[in-house]
Amino acid sequence: MRKLRLQDVDVRGKRVLMRVDFNVPLDESLKITDDSRIQAAMESINYCVNGGAKLVLMSHLGRPKGKTVHKYSLAPVAKRLSELVGRPVKLAPDTVGEEVKELVSKMKEGDIVLLENTRFHAEEEANDQGFSKELASLGDVFVNDAFGAAHRAHCSTVGVAEFLPAAAGFLLQRELESLSKLLESSEEPFVAVLGGAKVSDKIGVIQNLFGRIQVLIVGGAMAYTFKRAQGIDVSGSKVEEDKVGLAGDLLKEAESKGVEVLLPTDHVVAKEFDAASERRVVDDGKIPEGWLALDIGPKSANAYCAAVTRGKTIFWNGPMGVFEMKPFAEGTRRVAEAIAATDAMKVVGGGDSVAALKEFGLTEKMTHVSTGGGASLEFLEGKTLPGVAALSERD
Repeated sequence: MRKLRLQDVDVRGKRVLMRVDFNVPLDESLKITDDSRIQAAMESINYCVNGGAKLVLMSHLGRPKGKTVHKYSLAPVAKRLSELVGRPVKLAPDTVGEEVKELVSKMKEGDIVLLENTRFHAEEEANDQGFSKELASLGDVFVNDAFGAAHRAHCSTVGVAEFLPAAAGFLLQRELESLSKLLESSEEPFVAVLGGAKVSDKIGVIQNLFGRIQVLIVGGAMAYTFKRAQGIDVSGSKVEEDKVGLAGDLLKEAESKGVEVLLPTDHVVAKEFDAASERRVVDDGKIPEGWLALDIGPKSANAYCAAVTRGKTIFWNGPMGVFEMKPFAEGTRRVAEAIAATDAMKVVGGGDSVAALKEFGLTEKMTHVSTGGGASLEFLEGKTLPGVAALSERD
């Protein structure tokens, strides 16, 4: 990696302005239900604190749309982070402003201040230069450790890098190294397992992986756009009608490039989108009128697991069905277990796949689990991530 890294910077005595991804899920009482994103940033945080830095953290939470919204305050994050780091974490009263400047000016080595939600200001998402300059005035060096936001050109990910030396944190480094291996040095057979709702979300990834992968496994609702392209009746199953032609083109491209494509041949279908709905397993073309497929069937799961077992490199993004509902979780669980059982390099591309892994207790079995669903997909599409491009070059 040719970009400046956190370990290249002498942080002692410096104000380190670090962008982290603390966009954690909260319940109705505003308690954190999953602190994985906070845990993921701990290596960089501890490195700075133990190295004598004055650490100023910034993050977004939710979508407050440029306004101060109580339920999106980072107060619960400050509380949890102080428990994890074993020292007080002061939550600033705002993201910028005189009170914030005064709070930061009084910091000592090893102190931590967490700025309030960056998205309480509309200027953040607009990448407003004035707001970027205000943020940058709070630091001597900028560290980006928020891979989950690296595909966003915001003030806290890109703008501040115009005014400060900008380095990659340890989490961001790991993400880039693991995902780069998929594109540059993957061992064959390389199996891509893609699921989720929409073909449109995965088009770029599929096209960029053609030529690198030997097997493409498709599950989730997106599979039914492909089935429709094959002329198979999918009844009430979800289909992106405007992408049926594209799905057909992708199937032809796969064939021309020698990529084996696996689509479900049997399906767990239900009368309604409801865990309590009447359901049954049916083969292709036999979905009852108006019913919808909500998971791959057992024969498809067998075929998918067999293909995964052959893989030396595996990339997985997207569930095979509506795994949040227990009656439709079996396909995702079986494929996840098959991936976990291999000795392959196993990279999981964020999003719902990560939630599924946690649900099944398989997270630790993977080589790398990305913290950024959208960012990982854009990286694998071959796109340049703004938050990475903005980092300083190492010399």
